[in-house]
Amino acid sequence: MPWKRYGHDRLYVNTSDGRTAACFDRRTGHLALTLDVDEQSVREILAPHLNAPSARAPADPAAPTSFAASARSAAATPATAVKTAPVTRGDLAANPPGAAIEAKLAELTPSWWRALLDRMRRRDRPDTAGWRTGLAGEQLVAAELEPLTAGGWRVLHSIPLPRNVDIDHLLVGPGGVFTVNTKYHRGSRIWVGDEAVSVSGRSYPYTRKSRAEARRASAALTRACGFPVAVAGVLAFVEAESLTVVPSLRDVYATHHTLLGDVFAGATGVWAPTDVEAIHTRARDPSTWLDA
Repeated sequence: MPWKRYGHDRLYVNTSDGRTAACFDRRTGHLALTLDVDEQSVREILAPHLNAPSARAPADPAAPTSFAASARSAAATPATAVKTAPVTRGDLAANPPGAAIEAKLAELTPSWWRALLDRMRRRDRPDTAGWRTGLAGEQLVAAELEPLTAGGWRVLHSIPLPRNVDIDHLLVGPGGVFTVNTKYHRGSRIWVGDEAVSVSGRSYPYTRKSRAEARRASAALTRACGFPVAVAGVLAFVEAESLTVVPSLRDVYATHHTLLGDVFAGATGVWAPTDVEAIHTRARDPSTWLDA
């Protein structure tokens, strides 16, 4: 099923009961599985519907004004493949997007023998759909951030913090340092306020958590670098139907995930290249985050 809106150009594969099993991004060529399904079967279903990838959509004129005030909008380069290197505890630059979620899925997904035993005992398998959706969202956001590296930006994914939480993405570049939190709410109406976010009428504390995450990252990087490192929080909403941001919100940025590259590609004037590399070097060291 094709879906084009707010810069998206997607093909979806749904199950017979209407659930989304997979999402294929026609601009980047990235396939994200949102249910525990066979990838090869999904690709065979998609094959008859694939044409040449569409051109990158222009920036949405309704993008939040807080973004426009902090960074000039510019055309981003075409998205490249997302890193798929294994997770490492020695260099966070090797972490693929969604590494923490993949670890959780591995924990929840039983071995063949365990699955057989569970069926014999009539035990239900754990529901991993929500985790798989979150993983797909982080992979889609990573695909939008990756082209920024050609412009002097550095991107890290799935930075582990104490108390079993992680930073989805950390963006370090000439325009500043940002924690990017991915929220996958396909087809939802999003309203972003100063303290909370409404998703189709249901409230979530996303704004407060994004602000707290940025402060936490700022404190850790400042300690590690030996000079003040300001960090701002970003909420990247994946495939939202609509997005409204209150004008008073200025310390947390919110946007459609497809606009991330367009916004940050033109942001400059905060850090020199040597500073970017210094911050990135500290950020990729796991010891930086031990007391975050």
